[in-house]
Amino acid sequence: MSIRILIVDDHPIVREGLIVVLETQSDFAVVGYASAGNQVLDLTNTLSPDVILLDLELPDSDGVTVLQQLRAVHTTIKVIVFTAFDTDERIIGAVRAGAQGYLLKGAPREELFQAIRVVHEGGSLLQPIVAARLLRQVTTQASQVEIVESLTERELEVLHLLATGRQNKEIASELIISERTVKFHVSAILAKLHVGNRTEAVAKAAQLGLITLNEPHR
Repeated sequence: MSIRILIVDDHPIVREGLIVVLETQSDFAVVGYASAGNQVLDLTNTLSPDVILLDLELPDSDGVTVLQQLRAVHTTIKVIVFTAFDTDERIIGAVRAGAQGYLLKGAPREELFQAIRVVHEGGSLLQPIVAARLLRQVTTQASQVEIVESLTERELEVLHLLATGRQNKEIASELIISERTVKFHVSAILAKLHVGNRTEAVAKAAQLGLITLNEPHR
């Protein structure tokens, strides 16, 4: 029994090329195509594809939004993102939205064939370059969480005061602790944030969402 495939791409030459390539496989059947995001749900309802090949750049919507809409109605639909976009944000967004596969256009046809078969059988498949980017992003997020969780309540208080430009003496007065204790906390903050000075610490803390830059004096 053939794997029923729906192609979602707004470029005619890409769609036509995919149809020709996919139909070289005896177990594949391209049942239709969509050139815009607003067509996908209706075509899915009508054609009942087994696998959808989805581009992320569509004329009327973002592919991730289309994927989210699909998953809301067809919770078990199998979608492979097939796109030219390889940014970490796009990859993370598509995987979180429920894509079982992510391939970049230009991938060898054998990789595309394999992805369709693996996803159809209930598995998932990411191109090595995509998997590496996803792993890097997840690892980065995990390390950031570890940094945030490692900071004590007192160190966070010191960070907020550093963001206002206060010096150690002022911080000590504000928190009613000794300057020596402030220096200890600042050293601990620099070590935990993996930075070399107070300016970098403030910038890193802002990046992590721990503080807001240019916080006013209280």
